[in-house]
Amino acid sequence: MRTLEGITVLTFEHAIAAPYCTRHLADLGARVIKVERPGSGDFARGYDSRTRGLASHFVWVNRSKESITLDIKHPGARPVLDALLAKADIVVQNLAPGAAARLGLSWPEVSRRKPTTILCDISGYGPDGPYRDKKAYDLLIQSESGLVSITGSQDEPAKTGASVADIAAGMYAYSNILAALLRRHTTGKGSHVEISMLEAMTEWTSYALYYTYDGAEPPPRAGASHAAIFPYGPFHAGDGATVILAVQNEREWAAFCHKVLEQPGLATDPAYAGNALRVGAREPLRALIDGVFSKLTGPQVVERLDGAGIANARMNSMQEVWEHPQLKARDRWTEVASPVGPLRALLPPGMSRKDDPLMGPVPALGEHTGAILAELGFGKGDIEALRTAQAV
Repeated sequence: MRTLEGITVLTFEHAIAAPYCTRHLADLGARVIKVERPGSGDFARGYDSRTRGLASHFVWVNRSKESITLDIKHPGARPVLDALLAKADIVVQNLAPGAAARLGLSWPEVSRRKPTTILCDISGYGPDGPYRDKKAYDLLIQSESGLVSITGSQDEPAKTGASVADIAAGMYAYSNILAALLRRHTTGKGSHVEISMLEAMTEWTSYALYYTYDGAEPPPRAGASHAAIFPYGPFHAGDGATVILAVQNEREWAAFCHKVLEQPGLATDPAYAGNALRVGAREPLRALIDGVFSKLTGPQVVERLDGAGIANARMNSMQEVWEHPQLKARDRWTEVASPVGPLRALLPPGMSRKDDPLMGPVPALGEHTGAILAELGFGKGDIEALRTAQAV
């Protein structure tokens, strides 16, 4: 039996944060019913067509779900919505600010209908405060949380390449919902979970917050290097290969000087005695390291680093990650079905094939509408009337 088997999740979601949360619940075996707008659906379906005609974001966060189309503002949709809410153990929503309350999806209303329900509201800034009604997307939250100000090069700030504000909010929603399920098991009562993207992202940037405590200077933008540790980041070998390395302490610095640079005198050079001095001497030290690496190939640099016990990595492209030897050796790839055929998918981190994660299909828009309505007790005539009225 899968961990969340028998649990039904009803989700009013779009984009990434809420869908990422509910996909993780589906991975554990929960039944996830995704309510989508008739005709267009979750707007993430239209982000691109890079995955054999499907949107890459949508494929990533929507497998194993059932899609029902329902115009939740349509008067004729109310009986369907009520029946869905009665069936749900968990309700998740990241609708526009204020929309959930107008639709009867507020915590007082949901808990009145069914006291055991767990409601999770995901918003940009939270349900109150001066930013309550502001729209929030990943880049905007990365900016408001200060992440963009410490990311990028000296010359220009940058957002991260992944939707980390969405992911942070989705993961906090996921973990808090699991905690709420444990509470319900003990108390028999539901819970209201409120997730703010700004708060989630601020938690993730707290190292930088503490670095600037009492008005101190922020960590400088350092590209792919570490702002506060050196040498830590990308270096280039003579064959053009980029090698990422990390020296974390004085023992590693000594080994790096002796075995990698083959300049043991550097280990006792007072100009580089301690990380703070090495960060201050970043540019001359980088030139020294590049001078040594320029005479070596990428594999030779990695061989020296491994021999010295210095952490290192390749800067892989996305195509190289698909073929990563470690993921292949650990048998971490599987397949999921989709409207365009089978697609490769990574097994959920922390779960093995023995855990039997639910790796169901990526749904077509409204694929399960008829079946769900029939399950809720609507007859063929009722369903046809709802379709005619464009309520579903």
